[in-house]
Amino acid sequence: MQWEAHASALAERVTHATSRWRPHVAALPRHLFVPRWWSRTADGWALRDGPADASRWLEAAYSDTSLVTSVGPLHADHAKSEERPYGLPTSSATLPSLVVRMFQHARLGDNDVLCDVGTGSGYGAALAARRLGGHRVTSVDVDPYLTTAARERLEAVGLRPALATMDAAAQLPGVYDRIVATVAVRPIPASWLAALKPGGRLVTTIAGTSLLVTAEKDGDGGATGRVEWDRAGFMHTRTGPDYPPRPTELLGRARDLEGEEVRTGRYPVVDVAEAWDLASMLDITAPGIEHHYEARDGRRLALMAHADGSWARATAHGTEPPTVHQSGPQRLWDALDDIRDHWLAQGELPVRGAKVFVKPDGTTYLARGHWVAKL
Repeated sequence: MQWEAHASALAERVTHATSRWRPHVAALPRHLFVPRWWSRTADGWALRDGPADASRWLEAAYSDTSLVTSVGPLHADHAKSEERPYGLPTSSATLPSLVVRMFQHARLGDNDVLCDVGTGSGYGAALAARRLGGHRVTSVDVDPYLTTAARERLEAVGLRPALATMDAAAQLPGVYDRIVATVAVRPIPASWLAALKPGGRLVTTIAGTSLLVTAEKDGDGGATGRVEWDRAGFMHTRTGPDYPPRPTELLGRARDLEGEEVRTGRYPVVDVAEAWDLASMLDITAPGIEHHYEARDGRRLALMAHADGSWARATAHGTEPPTVHQSGPQRLWDALDDIRDHWLAQGELPVRGAKVFVKPDGTTYLARGHWVAKL
């Protein structure tokens, strides 16, 4: 298969001309790391088999997109063509530009020892191993199949970083200059700080948000850093083959329930999941909310649900003030409106660009001006 021109074109799209990552992206056969993947369709996820359609395989593998490789506990490598799983993605080959950006945020030096948290397809570990040498890279993942498959595919391209199957929040198998996670955490695991050398740097994202955090280890064993102006979103860490159940049933029922409170909202109905800063601020202050949004014939509908039984529904035509129904221990739409109040009064939300303080036990604080939040 003639993949080299595709990899070279990908490298030109995701790196600048003088980037030290460009030759490594251009030299890696990404298609070998993703022979099969899932595409979202109206009736669930549909399996794509690369070797069965070489042109589509090359197009997908060398596009700057994430390719979902597992849905729930079902990896594409093990699936039958007729299967249509539902649920959340649990593993993917991250879009190459984001992999490169995460490594750039780490400020990798030529002699740095790296822990890559979230092996996934193995493509990120491959880039790091080409850049630093396999003996300087350790990659960990909770899924034994992912580490096994990644090891085989890495060896097929002549790369041999260390691979370990383990919970990302457990004690890491070494001490590192840099830790880069392509899975999201909340809070930052104490084990990462213990495995980071003094002055070492970690790069991760906060689960439930698009907040990308960089921090350097302090002399007291904690870490200090910031929320970067950049954005990134990754799957949450997990301890098993799938995530715990979500309040999807309540989210569906919220469409018709009357609720304990009905009022007129202050602001138009918004698709929270697509408003990244708004969604990040909401998840910091009221974590764990599930969202649904639809717009049809000028009518907007937003649903919110939480595992504690709280729910909200907001409906309106266009940008008119919505009718809001709410119930449960939390008033979810009120929490959203409070954030939008703050945004209008202050001109921006404090999460983006906030300072980050991580205690040695992993307790994590965000702070900007007078605003402080504990994760």
